[in-house]
Amino acid sequence: MSPLERARDAVGARFRLHGRAVGTGLDCVGLAALAYRVEVPRGYALRSGDAGVVVRAVAAAGLVVAAEPRPGDLLLFRTAAGQLHLAIDSGGGVIHADAVLRKAVERPGVPPWTAIGRWRRED
Repeated sequence: MSPLERARDAVGARFRLHGRAVGTGLDCVGLAALAYRVEVPRGYALRSGDAGVVVRAVAAAGLVVAAEPRPGDLLLFRTAAGQLHLAIDSGGGVIHADAVLRKAVERPGVPPWTAIGRWRRED
């Protein structure tokens, strides 16, 4: 099963800060961890804005920078001042854990946030 398929299987899971499982809830980090089958740090702040921390964690998880977009890529967005957000490229939008809607969703179209990173597993 691919990261995109695992992310799609999580659509509908409730949102929970620091959530790591579909059955109990996911946040954006938990969704990324589930899609890519990696361990993630715990106890991070909802608003940190430190993209360098994310870049180092993604590299440590074995993902590499993706130059050309491909469905299933892990995306890092700056959604607001001091706030970062992870999502999975769905090919026609993104799959992400939406704190406002309180669940994981597949959002069609171009996301309204500034993309600042894109990674995938090396082929």
